[in-house]
Amino acid sequence: MKRYRIRHSTWYGFSGEATLEPHKLRVRPRVDHDVRILSATLTMSPSARSVHWYRDVENNSVAVVDFDKTCEELEIVSEVELEHFDQEPLDFLVEDYAVDFPFSYRDEDLLILNPYLGAGESSDALKQWSERIWDGQEMIQSFSLLSRLCDAIETGFEYKIREEPGVQSPEDTLSLGSGSCRDFANLFIAMVRHFGFAARFVSGYLFVPPGPEFFGTTHAWAEVYIPGAGWKGFDPTSGEITSTTHIPVAVARSPESVPPVEGSFVGPPGTALKVGVWITLLDG
Repeated sequence: MKRYRIRHSTWYGFSGEATLEPHKLRVRPRVDHDVRILSATLTMSPSARSVHWYRDVENNSVAVVDFDKTCEELEIVSEVELEHFDQEPLDFLVEDYAVDFPFSYRDEDLLILNPYLGAGESSDALKQWSERIWDGQEMIQSFSLLSRLCDAIETGFEYKIREEPGVQSPEDTLSLGSGSCRDFANLFIAMVRHFGFAARFVSGYLFVPPGPEFFGTTHAWAEVYIPGAGWKGFDPTSGEITSTTHIPVAVARSPESVPPVEGSFVGPPGTALKVGVWITLLDG
């Protein structure tokens, strides 16, 4: 078991007095059989008029925040202490019918999984690259194919930190040969859907041993539904299956659906916005 303390601070600076519209926050980690939250606080400056929590269609925790004060700065701080128990990520059993690739999901599972499949969505670029991963003839197990794809992205593409909002299309990542963690997750999802797997996007935190200027980071990866194993996480940025170093916050069919902070403001004409995000993720 690993215990973590996470501090996620988001700061907005406005060049003039701004009125804040309602914001949606996705900063509380997902609770599951392998993740337990011990304590959690959410504070804001200026203070919020109200905070209402709900679980969305994916069972993500979402805070809806209303403000009644104007401001020139906004800071949102989430502090969480949790325990993570997924120390044996390869300790699972795959249903017999899904061990070897290709396979078909059972009808009762398809009722739930259809939105996460990509039938008919593959572009020519994706089809061509998929042939380099699997030629259509090789005998291979389902998990081995997923691991091969995860490793191919980690070794075949250059990681770049992108400050620009949004996510590259899978085709752009293939063409550029580079991308951020969210771009690699998006490419991985498109590829496994092309092969017939159900997949979804995950945003969360990644723990790394603290150094002089690095204490943890927001991160993105993917989950694939494997019969018998359930939703298993794959991180194509590092080429590995996820474990206790990955702390999921939100899942969605597409990456655009789960930004950590979502909202808007109204200010005088020409009002500019500056943004800063700081993550501290400590072990123990």
